[in-house]
Amino acid sequence: MTRTERTRHMIELGGLVVKARLVELFDDDRVALYGAMLGIAEVARESPDAVRAWRRRGGTEFDVDAGAGKASISR
Repeated sequence: MTRTERTRHMIELGGLVVKARLVELFDDDRVALYGAMLGIAEVARESPDAVRAWRRRGGTEFDVDAGAGKASISR
C-alpha cells in the first residue's frame, strides 16, 4: 500500500469513529476509546456471528445514509 493510500485509509477509518459518534460518546477520551476498540477486537476474535451482525447493521446504516444523500465512506 502506498503512503497516500495508507493515509486515505486511516482518514476513512477515523471518519467511521466520528460517524458512529464515538468521539462525542467518549468525550474525546482516546484512552477509553482505544480500550473499547480492544474489547471489540476481542469479541470479534471469539464470535464470527457478532462480526456478521455488525456488518449487517453497518451496511444498513450506510444504505440509509446514502438514501438520505449523506456523504459516505468507501466500503
